[in-house]
Parts: sequence; structure tokens; C-alpha cells
Amino acid sequence: MTDYIKERNLKVAQGLYNFINSKALPGSGVHQEKFWSSFDELIGDLVPKNKELLQEREKIQHALDEWHRKNRHFQRADYKAFLKEIHYIENDVEDFRIHTKNVDKEITLQAGPQLVVPVCNARYALNAANARWGSLYDALYGSDIIDPKDGAEIKDSYNPVRGGKVVQYAKEFLDSVFPLAGASHLSAEKYVVENGSLFVVLENGTRSGLEDPAKFSGYQGSPENPEAVLLNNNDLHIELQINRSHPIGAADKAGIKDVMVESAITTIMDCEDSVAAVDAEDKVEVYENWLGLMKGDLEASFYKGKKKLTRSLHQDRAYLSPQGKEFTVPGRSLMLVRNVGHLMTTTAVLDQNNNPVPEGILDAVITGLIATHDILGNSRFKNSKEGSVYIVKPKMHGSKEVAFANELFDRVEDMLDMQRNTIKIGIMDEERRTSINLKACINKSRERVVFINTGFLDRTGDEMHTSMEAGPMIRKKDMKSTAWLHAYEKNNVNAGLRTGFIGTAQIGKGMWAMPNKMKAMMDQKGAQLSAGASTAWVPSPTAATLHALHYHKIDVKEVQSNLLGNVDDNVDDMLDIPIEENPAWTKEEIQAELDNNAQGILGYVVRWVDQGIGCSKVPNIEDIELMEDRATLRISSQHMANWLYHGICSREQVQETLERMAGIVDSQNEGDPKYRPMSDNFAESVAFQAACDLVYKGCEQPSGYTEPILHRRRQEAKAKQ
Repeated sequence: MTDYIKERNLKVAQGLYNFINSKALPGSGVHQEKFWSSFDELIGDLVPKNKELLQEREKIQHALDEWHRKNRHFQRADYKAFLKEIHYIENDVEDFRIHTKNVDKEITLQAGPQLVVPVCNARYALNAANARWGSLYDALYGSDIIDPKDGAEIKDSYNPVRGGKVVQYAKEFLDSVFPLAGASHLSAEKYVVENGSLFVVLENGTRSGLEDPAKFSGYQGSPENPEAVLLNNNDLHIELQINRSHPIGAADKAGIKDVMVESAITTIMDCEDSVAAVDAEDKVEVYENWLGLMKGDLEASFYKGKKKLTRSLHQDRAYLSPQGKEFTVPGRSLMLVRNVGHLMTTTAVLDQNNNPVPEGILDAVITGLIATHDILGNSRFKNSKEGSVYIVKPKMHGSKEVAFANELFDRVEDMLDMQRNTIKIGIMDEERRTSINLKACINKSRERVVFINTGFLDRTGDEMHTSMEAGPMIRKKDMKSTAWLHAYEKNNVNAGLRTGFIGTAQIGKGMWAMPNKMKAMMDQKGAQLSAGASTAWVPSPTAATLHALHYHKIDVKEVQSNLLGNVDDNVDDMLDIPIEENPAWTKEEIQAELDNNAQGILGYVVRWVDQGIGCSKVPNIEDIELMEDRATLRISSQHMANWLYHGICSREQVQETLERMAGIVDSQNEGDPKYRPMSDNFAESVAFQAACDLVYKGCEQPSGYTEPILHRRRQEAKAKQ
């Protein structure tokens, strides 16, 4: 350790210390002694403020609990007055517009899908970064969008019948978005470029062009025989790949072997809900992958059968303009990084009193430090062409906590010799006190905010915990039809529009959690764009490619412009608490709800605790695979805790349900050689005990968060292993 650290008694885990000094600091322009000195001062100044904010959360929650115990039946006006009295509802903020500068076009200009991926998994992280472009043919062929009837099922080898349906779907999409004048792409026999324009030779020998010639952006190869044709619509690209010697191209009249779709415009590299990082060793793994992405040299090798494959970041894509000039378009997604929130602490760094420091402070410092390599040009590829660092900040409660994040980023910028507001912030609108005061939250970060978004699961989990004393919550399946949820989704868009997000920052919507249900996604997820979102979360590169089609068919800019005239305040409706005043559920309905919750909790927790898997496709009680992270766990555990607290079920019934569902989860995971069954010995299964803790201790968990229990139990499991 440096003499400075020894002198001040700042304790840093050896692995983290070595990583910072040997890998992260070199080339960053920050001297080692200055870094550690500034870090120590930052910890000394900001840790007390972090603690005060958490104490304020507890104080407000205690006041809410006490008020609900005394006011079982109340009028909304009285409830609202009380919330203002305890400063849960903050004072109104005068109208303003955000002034964020140096924001990349992927945020300001292009509306498109957003991937979220655990950065601890190098292969997944690379796949996500490379998901800027995806094969429409592959996405369709492997999904349930293509009906398997009439011989179009998926087989071990290529099925030309299914392939034919894929081509038809893709070309019908081209007809809808890039229509030809009086013709169809289905009739095309050749694409040619003449005098800066795209022409299509049809099967009857005639020629046609695009109805809107401006949608032709460029090509690869020769004008008379292009190898690729680049089209654009709503600021997104589509590439027609032409190769008559390819098996698919040979069977196509125009020689098209694939349709490539600009897909995941942005990707959030996640250090939070989809990651199981509980100690310094885990944190170093997270930071090393982020460093590899920022330097552009991250690689991941794996075997497919006996063949070894290696993944790395994709190059940009090169084309000739219609006039024959060379240009490129990005080959990789713009990468943001999600830090953890204000709650958790980490033993990776101890302050001068030997107390673990807030993990969110550590994340801001280290992910910011790593991003200097991109800003300074130390990378093979440029992530932010505008010289910005994009940090997503989750689980903040109200504008004071956003102001604290802003102060933290100021201090990190000073540490790293960055210009003010180089670090941009994404505010996740997933806690009730932030939703109700969203305009004030945005105001506190108006010089650096680049997105707000909604998330049903975490937001519902906080809704339940905040009003735990108010009564038993309605069933989970009924939550999506509640007044508060509709108001929350609408208010998020309205707040962004009212504060000038158009052309500057993203307004986002939540995750599609069923990666194998792409047909349903295509039927439903377009509604998020129609509601005013400029981005929405997807669980996989395939989903990104398919969801990108929505952004071609729906002009988000036009939608947002039309919504500007109707941006009412929806706070009052958000105060409707989703409780069942007079529960009349049958025994069967209660048991079904318990079964669903318990199975979901156990299915996720067993992988998190025993294997350190923070995000994966977890089979639900109907064996439908859902992409789950801690947000899913929060809502299920809080719901069971609420029903148990209000006597809808007994502890004995809950215990029996957990034990029975553990057996089902064990059977669902029989094919995993690393899996440790829970039902063999409930008392010895750390994962099963963690699940029990989440339910039985759910009422006392801060804001209903699952991290304190999960981290403690994961550390216990690691010690046993």
C-alpha cells in the first residue's frame, strides 16, 4: 500500500488496490498519490451525508407506518396533507428546462431499444455491446413469431419452409417502412445504384425506386452489384446484405442473404440488480470487464462443441454514400454503466474508522476512473464521441438523494480532472418518493441528466413496502390495471416532456421479461413508444432486433411532439394505494398466489446465493422462462410478507408452501450440474434460508430491498464452498 494509505489508515482490499494501481490508473492522467488522497477526502466528506439520507428514509417510513396504524380508513386529501407535512411530497418546483450538454446522438437523436446486461459476465457484455446490429432473419427464424404450422417448424437442420416465411415477413416489413414506388420488395430481382439513387429491378423487367429516395443512405461493393444496401428511417438503419453465392442468397430472387437491423442503440452495463457482487473479489471482476469495454480490448473465449470461439468488440461498419464517398456508422452500442444505489456498503474499502464505505460511492469513483480511458482516447474504439461518461443511478428516494448523487459526481470529476458535468446521470424512477417528486429530482440534475425511466417491478415493490401498514395488497396480476401504476407511467413521460427531454435525453420504459415470447412482445411493446418512450428495455440481442422494428413503424418524435400539449400532473392518482379493503379471496386463490410468489423467490434466490448468478432465465411455476433480477425478487417477497403480516395466510402455510415449491424448483434445475438441491435438507440449504428470510423479515428490510439478506447469505455460501 502507498505511504498515504498507511498513514491515514484507509484500508483497501489488496485485489482491488492492485487493480486500481496497476490497471485502472495508468494512462488515466491521474497520479496515484492524488487519487488515493482525493478518495480518502471524498469518503470523509460524503459518507456522513450518505448516512443522513438513509436515516431520513427510515424516519419517513416510521412516520408512514404510524400514520397508517392510526388511520385505517382515510380520505386522499388527508393522506396528501400528511405526506406534505413530513416532506414526503416536496414543494413545487418552478418550470425549467434541462441543459445537459455533450450528449451522444444515440440518446439525443435516435430512439431505439436499450439492452441491460450484467457486466460481470464478459461474454454477455460483449454480446450486448455488439447488439447494435442484429440479423432479422436469425431473430425471426429462432422465435415464436414464425408460425410452425404447415411444415415451418424448427428442425435440427435448416428448414427452407420456415426460412421462406422469414423472408416473406422481412420483405413485408421492408414494404411497410421502405416502400417502392408501385412495387414490392417481394418482386425485386436486383438492387442497383445509379446517379446517387437506389433502383430495384423487378421480376417483370421494369424498374422502381423508393417512394422516399432520401431513405437510401449508402452501399457496399460496386454500384451495379452492391454487396449491401443501407437504408434509413426514423434515424435508424437497415442493411440489405446481398450475396448470391450464400445458401440463403442463392434461393432469393434478389440475392438477399440477410436483413441486418440497427438494434440496441444503447446498452446499460450493469453493476447492480443483475449482478451478484458481494465482496472485493466480485467487485474487481465487475470493474475489470468495464475497463476492458472502455479500452476496447475485452475478449471472451468459449467452446461451441469442440470449436473454440472468441468474442471481441465489433468494428464500425463502412459504406459508400450515394455519391460514392466513404463513411462509417457505429458498430457497437453506446455503453452506459449502472452503479449501485445509496443503501449498500462494501468491505472492499474501509474508512478511517474501519467501517465499510457506501458501495455507490466506490462504484462512482472506479467506474468514472475507468471511463477516463475512453475520454482520453486510450481505447481501440470510441464509446462516447461527445466525451461523456454515462452513469445510471438506481433506487434514489426524492430530490435530496438525486442532489447527493450530483454532488458525488462533482467530486469524482474533480478527482479525475474531468470538466464539470462530464459524468451524465440516468435517473431510474423506481421508488415512490422519486415518482411523486420527479420534476424536483430532474431539477437537481438538470445540467447532467440524460434519462429517466420506469420499472414496474421495483416501483411496485416500493409501493408495497411504503404502504405495508395500510392493508393487504391486491394480487400481483391485478397491479398492472391500477390507477397508481397508470398515473406513474404517464407522469414519467410528462415530467420528461415538460422539462425539455426531447432532443436531449431519453424517456425510457421497462423490461420485457419473457425472452422466449417474442410474438407477444411484438404485439405489446410498441405501446410503450405510443405512450411517449424514446427507449425501452429488452432482455436479449434477439429481442433488441425485433423491438427495433417498432421504432421504424412508430415515429417517437412525432408522438412526443403530440403529447406536449397534454402533460398534466398525475401525482394525486399515484397516491391510490393498491390494497384490498375487504379481502374475499378463496382459499384456492390465496394458495395460488403464495405458490406463484414462493416458486419465483426460490427459483431466483437459489442461483443467486449458491452460484452467484444475478440474472438469468428462471422458469416460473408454469415453466415459462422469465428474465429475472433482484427487482422480481423484491415484489414477490414483499407481497408474501404483506399477506403474512395482515393475516391473509399463516406462517405455517407460508412455510409449507416454501418447502413444497423448493422441491419443484429442484426438479426444474435437475439438468444443472452446479445446482445444489434445497429440499434435501432445508436447514442446511443457505439458499432456502435466504428465501425464508426475505419473506419472514420482509417488513423490516429497508424499503423492502433484498440486497442486505442476499449479500449476507451469498457470503455465507461462499465461505461454505
